[in-house]
Amino acid sequence: MEAVDPTVFRLAIFVLAIFVGYYVVWSVTPALHTPLMAVTNAISSVIIVGALLAAAAHGAHADLAGGAVSGSTWISKGAGAIAAAFAAVNIFGGFLVTQRMLAMYKKKEKK
Repeated sequence: MEAVDPTVFRLAIFVLAIFVGYYVVWSVTPALHTPLMAVTNAISSVIIVGALLAAAAHGAHADLAGGAVSGSTWISKGAGAIAAAFAAVNIFGGFLVTQRMLAMYKKKEKK
């Protein structure tokens, strides 16, 4: 029995996470969207840290060994940068949406 390529394994986990996340978010009632946004902002911040660590750690070994940077290193660095960018957009947008949703519940001042 052959071992599964780690890239294929990670890609399969990523695809499963997309499906699970999609169905979990769409099954939430509208009253819980604000708390859900706060949780997704926290998860996205963990994703940014993980993406930066994964991209930096993979390329550091080639630099320390004094060897040339391989193609898979560039792919890892690019995937880490893309993941960090998407998570940053998610965090920024999540805070904007949360702020707008909370503003709906504030009392308006009467003149």
